Formats: sequence, C-alpha cells, structure tokens
Amino acid sequence: MTTRSIACAALLEGPDYELRGPRRLTLGEGRIVSVEAVDGAEPLFALPALVNAHDHARGIRSSSFGAGGKPLELWLQYLALLPAVDPYLSAAVSLGRSALGGAGAVMVHYTRAQGLTPLPEEAAEVARAARDIGVRIAFAVALKDRHPLVYGPSEELLALLPEDARREFARRNAAPPPSPADQIRLVEEVAAAAAGELVDVQLGPTGVQWCSPELLQAVADESADSGRRVHMHCLETRYQREWADREFPDGLFPYLKRIGLLTPRLTLAHCTWIRPEEMDMLAEAGVTISVNTSSNLGIRSGIAPLAEMVARGCKVALGLDGLAFNEDDDALCEMRLANALHRGWGFEEAVPEEGMLRIALANGRAAVTGREGGGLILPGQPADLLLLDTDALDADRLMEGLSPRELLFARAGRCHIAELIVAGRTVVRRSKLAGIDHQAAQTELIARLRRGMGDGAALQAALPALERALRRYYAATPCC
Repeated sequence: MTTRSIACAALLEGPDYELRGPRRLTLGEGRIVSVEAVDGAEPLFALPALVNAHDHARGIRSSSFGAGGKPLELWLQYLALLPAVDPYLSAAVSLGRSALGGAGAVMVHYTRAQGLTPLPEEAAEVARAARDIGVRIAFAVALKDRHPLVYGPSEELLALLPEDARREFARRNAAPPPSPADQIRLVEEVAAAAAGELVDVQLGPTGVQWCSPELLQAVADESADSGRRVHMHCLETRYQREWADREFPDGLFPYLKRIGLLTPRLTLAHCTWIRPEEMDMLAEAGVTISVNTSSNLGIRSGIAPLAEMVARGCKVALGLDGLAFNEDDDALCEMRLANALHRGWGFEEAVPEEGMLRIALANGRAAVTGREGGGLILPGQPADLLLLDTDALDADRLMEGLSPRELLFARAGRCHIAELIVAGRTVVRRSKLAGIDHQAAQTELIARLRRGMGDGAALQAALPALERALRRYYAATPCC
C-alpha cells in the first residue's frame, strides 16, 4: 500500500472538530490510516476538505455579463446571453475554481447544458473535467417542464412586453418540453455515460414551480425504485413562496410528502423562505438543506433562517451556487460569512463553531457523493483534507498560543491554502491545480465566450424591457 505521512502543527479531530496537535497523519489507498501525536511538525493546520453542496459548474462570473445584483427571476434570463462553449473547458474552469477555494466535493446541478452534443456526452466531459482536477462531484440532471419565464402562464408576462421583446422571448420558449418519461430515461443515459468513483449521477428537478405534478411524481417514483438521490431548488425567493402558497393551500411540504419526495435521499437548495413548521417536517424526514448565503445576498433573495433550521434538527449544509461573495468560489470565506450571520448576537450562541464546521465539512457530503461518511479526521475516513499554512494564517501574531480554529473563523481564505487533498491525491498545492493549467483554461474560456457574445444581441436588447415587465408582473401578483 502506497502511504504518505503529513506532520501537522494542528488539526481538527473527530466529530466535534476538537483542536489537536501536533499530529502525524498517515494516508493510504485514499483513506486516513492513522492519526498520531508527534514531536515536530510542519506549519500546517489540517481540517476536512469543504463541501460545496449546491452549485451549477458555470465557468464565468455573473457580473461579467451584466447579471450581477439582479433578482433571481431576471438573473435566470441573463444566463441565455452566454454562448455555448466546450463543456469540458467550462466545467474545468468552474470546478478548478471550487478546488482552489477549498472544496473537495461539489454539487453540479446542471441546469444549463451547452447543447453542442447530446447530454450524456456532455455529462461525460464534465465528469472528465472533475477527474482531471481530482474533485468529487454529483451531476444532477436538470428536469423541468413548465413556467420558463414566470411562475404561471408565460402569456401574462409576454402581454406586458413591447412587440420586439415579446417576439424574442416567445421564440426562445416555444419548444415543448420532453415528457416526464423521456426526462427520467435521460437520467439513466447520463449515468451510464458519466457515473464513476468520483461522480454520482442524481435526479435534478429544478424546483416545484418549474416541474409539473406528473414530472415530480416520476422523480419520486424513480428515486424510490433506483435509490438515486434528488437535488432540487426550493423556496429561494419571496415570489416562489407566494406562488407555493397559492398553488398548495394545504401546504407545499405535505404535498411533497404525499408523492414520496420527502426522504433522506432529498437535498433542497436554499429554503430561504421556509417556515418553522416546514423545518420540522424536513427534520423528521431527514432531508438535507443546502443554504447558499452569498448567493441569496447577491441576487437579493434573502437570508435563510439557518440557526432556526439547526435548532429544529434539520441537516444543514453549505453551497456556493456559483455566486460566492467575491465571485471567487472561496468556500472558506463562505463558511465565515455564514458563521458571522448565524452564530448569534452578543453572548448568545445560536450555532456554535463545531456546529458550523459540521455544516461546512460533513453534512453535505452524502448530498454530493451519494454515500454516508467523511468530513472527519479519523482513521478509516476518506483522505479528503485541506491543509492551511499556519505561518500565513498567523502572519501578524502579537502573542503566542492563538488558536488556529479561531483564526479559521476570523480570516481564513483561499490565499491560506497550502494543499487540498481528495481521496489521498493532491488537487491543489500553493494556489495551483495539480491536474490542469487553470489559468490557461480560464483565458481560453473567456476568449471563446467573448467571440460568441454577439449572437445574443437581440436578447441583450430585450432584457431591459423584460426587467420592467417582471417588476410590474410581480408587483401585481397577489401574495395569497
């Protein structure tokens, strides 16, 4: 067995993430073989690799094409400005950025295919990018069949648009969606093409508001039959909350329970506008909630009640949604932001540090990998580790004995990463990906996108009118 030994000045050990050190980690066959006390150590602080439990593998940042700060319902339409590019290149840039930010496992809810080849072939290229970089991913096949423009008939919004814009958006949404049976069949075809040791293929209904009852029932039935996990957006914005209250007078979550979707196989992204009694239902069912703090702030969706979710027993994870606060996919910064917002005020401790560590490091792993376990530094656990440079993290210390765990929550970011290890393999070392030339890939992606942006001139011209129409549409929609 090939082994590697790492002597760390400190690490977070066990399920309570207790600070220990110095310690020697021995790795072998992709797992932690032993954790032992040692006399001397390198200036390294080891913790489990972070998990990005909700993302979409988009290669470019939102503000690069004018979508920064737009509300979700408008922001989604801006994505159509992006021309189709090589899916391997786009995924490699995105997944590489996630790895450089400290995430060893990434959910890829693939809601916007490039469409240059059939989806199974495209998914295989995304999986190849993940393998070359070395991160674990879930590939959730996006499933939807209604409401492409608003949460209701498109005609109501189209009637608010001037003629040119009306034609543009009607044309873009004219094709009928595939049947539920065809969409479920596509998931199996993607799994045959892309699934592997580091890639778990999942069912990815985009959200209740975008899926017909027939499609949601087909997803629930397929998940029950095959054991596949389900990944779905839920109650991300106030407008989705208002729609759900109108559509399901007896409750959205009782409906999802009746059709068989509320199981431990389900991950719900966002839940920004969830209510206390609904949290109780999710906790009882064992559903994972992926909270996306920066994303919800950046596209003006709100602040999810993370602390109350935890208090009510929900299994909460963290996602970046491709919209980290600085648009850099820094998972360490995301954890710090979530901690600052939800830890409690004054001397109150709503979410203790070990609870936030569990949320960031462990709770989302099954949602991505499809398997329980991991997110801990203990013998036998997967060797998915993040090593921080303690000299850089503590560069301006004025006194001895400062806790690396306290500094982790005070200042840690991607610039402090010495190494990211996944399944025992080095993925990042000193701000460089080991598997690909990330800078070259990013430069090439931007060049290709710039060459193709002119093809969206008609859409770009129509978007201001759409923004005005959406503002009128949602202002007039009754709240109940």
